[in-house]
Amino acid sequence: MIELSGVSYGYDGRPLIQDLDLALAPGSFHFLTGPSGAGKTTLLKLCYLELTPDKGQISAFGKPAKQLGRDGIAQLRRRVGVVHQDCRFLDHLPLLDNIALPLAASGQPIEAHAADISALLEWVGLDGRADALPPQLSGGERQRAALARALILSPDVILADEPTGNVDWEMSLRLLSLLVELNRMGKAVLIATHDLNLIRQAKSQVQARVLRLRAGRLDVAGADL
Repeated sequence: MIELSGVSYGYDGRPLIQDLDLALAPGSFHFLTGPSGAGKTTLLKLCYLELTPDKGQISAFGKPAKQLGRDGIAQLRRRVGVVHQDCRFLDHLPLLDNIALPLAASGQPIEAHAADISALLEWVGLDGRADALPPQLSGGERQRAALARALILSPDVILADEPTGNVDWEMSLRLLSLLVELNRMGKAVLIATHDLNLIRQAKSQVQARVLRLRAGRLDVAGADL
């Protein structure tokens, strides 16, 4: 669904990612590891076309990214759900409205999706928190809300940037279970994480590829878990 071929990217003339190849196929599950500053977040941004590579090709859902105009990129992003590390909520809006923001941005009436939003809130265990403001949520609730927002448009690909970085182990396992369930529905999942215990825990739940980003290169860090 998303493929990077020979992709390079850098900042201020300094290369960060070099000649990188990556393919996210339907139903695939990948963990992305590597030291801080290695470029994990940059790689995720390349996958959903927030960044344009300095060199190489990116294709998404069978279309070269270079051939997509502004509208084409907007359409593509509706098929890619992103869980940002910092969650990025609007603190003056209740949780339900925050989760529904992608619907509003895509011109879809929220009222027509009320049942879907309620079901999604229940699925992530936040059905009793729809009216809460983001500052009133715990770290685990914010991460689950971020996942719900990423799923509101029923994307085919889920990209998660350190989704368990600010929660305890019990909540980490809960978030992992939700992501595994999505993968079993046929969605491609890519998780950037430092948490090797989380990767080990996934062994009993899902077949995954572990990729290590280091010195600008992407290597397979392990066989199928």
